[in-house]
Amino acid sequence: MPSVIIGLALLALWLYCLFDVITTPEEDVRNLPKFMWVLIVIFLADVGALTWLLVGRPRARHTMYAAGGDRWARTGDAPRGPDDDPEFLRSLERRLRRDED
Repeated sequence: MPSVIIGLALLALWLYCLFDVITTPEEDVRNLPKFMWVLIVIFLADVGALTWLLVGRPRARHTMYAAGGDRWARTGDAPRGPDDDPEFLRSLERRLRRDED
């Protein structure tokens, strides 16, 4: 029974890494071309999957405290929703107060 669970976990790891390699943009892949990573993960299975996670996968973007606010912002060009904009929230509050009058 434990060998079945370990086998399923390794299969899940392999499928996750294969999907991750395929969906990662070419310019974000590290150390080798994307095509080579796909081949490594397919043919070397779990060793290839672990290698992808350690040396091929793009580095994670770190979060940092947004200056002047009380919210967390991702570094990079991630879009922000209107509820993340303090000015939008103030204008919404003003409109709601006007509607109550």
